[in-house]
Amino acid sequence: MPSQTHLDTLLPSVSPSEHSQSQPCLNTHIGQLPLDSYIFNASGPLCTSEEELIRLAGSASAAVMTKSCTILPREGNAEPRYQALPLGSIQSMGLPNLGYQAYLEMLPRLKKAGNKPIVVSVSGFSVADNVTMVKAFQSSCADLIEVNFSCPNIEGKPQLGYDFEQTEQALEAICQLGDKPIGLKLPPYFDFSHFITMADIIKKFPVSFITCINSVGNTLVIDAETETAIIKPKGGFGGLCGDYIKPIGLANVRAFRQLLPDNIDIIGVGGIKTGTDAFEYLLAGASAVQVATCFEKEGVECFDRIAQELQSLMAAKQYSSIAAVKGKLKVI
Repeated sequence: MPSQTHLDTLLPSVSPSEHSQSQPCLNTHIGQLPLDSYIFNASGPLCTSEEELIRLAGSASAAVMTKSCTILPREGNAEPRYQALPLGSIQSMGLPNLGYQAYLEMLPRLKKAGNKPIVVSVSGFSVADNVTMVKAFQSSCADLIEVNFSCPNIEGKPQLGYDFEQTEQALEAICQLGDKPIGLKLPPYFDFSHFITMADIIKKFPVSFITCINSVGNTLVIDAETETAIIKPKGGFGGLCGDYIKPIGLANVRAFRQLLPDNIDIIGVGGIKTGTDAFEYLLAGASAVQVATCFEKEGVECFDRIAQELQSLMAAKQYSSIAAVKGKLKVI
């Protein structure tokens, strides 16, 4: 990965005014919704309370993404349920959230606070749950609806995205409830037959975007000194996040970009903490990226920093726009 110092040596020597005029454009779109930047927050950390969401609204994040909501409020799993690791984190939060009615009620205030797109994440425990929530948000001022088919941290609740038959049934129920773009947050897939099967299902419905990937579920980290797992829920099993999963996220974005039509946008997630990381997802075919672990550690300042690093890298390579790079990965 090039250092910032190395990137600086690649850039031409220009005055600040000339440099600002030559900066690449990071404008993009998801589901035909324009975004002023390529980077925004992922559903997960620091997006549960209204205070957190208003902070996002005032940041350089391209959109405000809410915590995945359920029908009723949830406190989530028992503590400790999150532990930072050298290259990311392991967590089993268990969808702590305020319940969908609370987010429905605060949406107008969030829109007023930042005047930027709002993406609502919903994570029902049944098709009926998702129908209720999607129908409600279709009648709200939300701009996009991301349906979470991939939370790995609820005991007794399998990830819907690994059950292809139920995925198809769920899409039949939620895709005809309104005109707002619907997207799916998918689990990581590891076999080309699964990429193909899921892509074939998605193409049957008016899905506007997919988000790849959620955390890699049911991983285990052990503290050798204490001889224990480092989180409590599910006997220590949790979702792996951060740098550890970037190659998996890139592979999922790339595979689905090759299998899906261009009108279905892909949002990349997993291990994005630098402009170089974002650029790699862009090459793989992502129309935008979401940041989770880095946002958890760094706060809202990460969005502006990563965007500036991405612009510097694109300028050094003489790319003027997101469209000029997207999906242009070379193979050897």
